[in-house]
Amino acid sequence: MLFQESKIELKVSIITVCYNSAKTIEDTIKSVINQTYDNVEYIIVDGLSTDNTLDIANKYKGQITTIISEKDNGLYDAINKGIKLATGDIIANLNSDDFYIDENVITDVVAKMVAEKTDTLYTDLYYVEADNTDKVTRYWKSGVYKKGTFYKGWMPPHPTFFVKKAVYNEYGVFNLKLKSAADYEIMLRFIHKYECTVSYLNRVTVRMRVGGVSNSSLVNRIKANREDKLAWKINGLKPKKMTFILKPLSKISQFFKKIN
Repeated sequence: MLFQESKIELKVSIITVCYNSAKTIEDTIKSVINQTYDNVEYIIVDGLSTDNTLDIANKYKGQITTIISEKDNGLYDAINKGIKLATGDIIANLNSDDFYIDENVITDVVAKMVAEKTDTLYTDLYYVEADNTDKVTRYWKSGVYKKGTFYKGWMPPHPTFFVKKAVYNEYGVFNLKLKSAADYEIMLRFIHKYECTVSYLNRVTVRMRVGGVSNSSLVNRIKANREDKLAWKINGLKPKKMTFILKPLSKISQFFKKIN
């Protein structure tokens, strides 16, 4: 276990990666800067937006720790830049289409990680309509992690995943060989391969607008499945026969979960 309990309040670094996100990023920013937890470092990594994304971000620059805008090699390269800049004890990624559901998310996350002395934490997530974020279309109920659950196609929602900085230092950042499954790979690596300790906060913390790349078409789903297989291979791990069938099938129940 990499967690080292501290007598001082833990710093939490939130990273938002964006590119031409003017329509949505203000919701993301407000959800971070309105958190009740005091010790939050907020980092925005922009990929040279050509709309007014940066104008919106700069409206709140007094409440944002770092804003950078430069060319990158995609989403996960930009997240890696944010991780490199982060000085917090705990790091999370909140993309510019997503936002925290209320102002107590970080407070609850830190309390749970400290109480259970864990290296990582995940929660539940709502998918919402892009133009009506009060309308929930899917409910990702993660459930408690049990050793070996990745064999059954399980994974937590990445926007709800909080990780100790020490874990990134020890086991690495996002693998840029993967385009759509780098988030799956890093959680597989941290939780399944290296058995980092993990907490489950049993509540929804993030609303995510619909439109994920890996699920947007059958072709993209096939590509994502290939990347899922690569995620296991590059870690020297052997999945079960049904792992890559169960992974997409496990998402079907999200459309029928009762909303809290």
